[in-house]
Amino acid sequence: MPQPDATVEQLIIRVGSGDEHAFDLLHDAVSRSLFLIVGRVVRDRGQTEEVVQEVLLEIWDKAHRFQPARGTGMAWLATVAHRRAVDRVRTVRAAAERDLRAGLLEHGPAFDDVSEQVEDRLRHEQVRCCLQALTDRQRQAVVLAYYHGCSYQEVAERLNLPLGTAKSRVRDGLLRLRSCLEEGD
Repeated sequence: MPQPDATVEQLIIRVGSGDEHAFDLLHDAVSRSLFLIVGRVVRDRGQTEEVVQEVLLEIWDKAHRFQPARGTGMAWLATVAHRRAVDRVRTVRAAAERDLRAGLLEHGPAFDDVSEQVEDRLRHEQVRCCLQALTDRQRQAVVLAYYHGCSYQEVAERLNLPLGTAKSRVRDGLLRLRSCLEEGD
């Protein structure tokens, strides 16, 4: 704490008038408290040390603004320290998020992934077109079997057909699909 003959408030006022000796005394009196205040917010020793140095520089530059009528010297110092610590945390967080976004932009999907997605979409579109080329009966049977996962028995029941007819429609539809898709390749 300050020497018996000077309070924190008095030291801040003297620092505000450019008194370097008062700044040394103030530094000795409050640096430990500032370190604890900043450390609670920043939670990194190296960053805390840097922020405390920034706070002390700010105190040197702005001590002339201190108004004892508005609060204690320690409250003013704690406010300066806390604000500076919060600013540091926000700056570090923003930089990390910016770096992450930049990294994601630089490392977009691999060319192979993109080309595979394009090929898949083209293939799906080709299958849709070829499905339209089937007869309505073949299309119904193939859609039930392959898009709805129905067994031959279920296809027969849903279309009210004999089992053999359902199998034939699925088989004939698949043959026509294969032929259509091979023509497209």
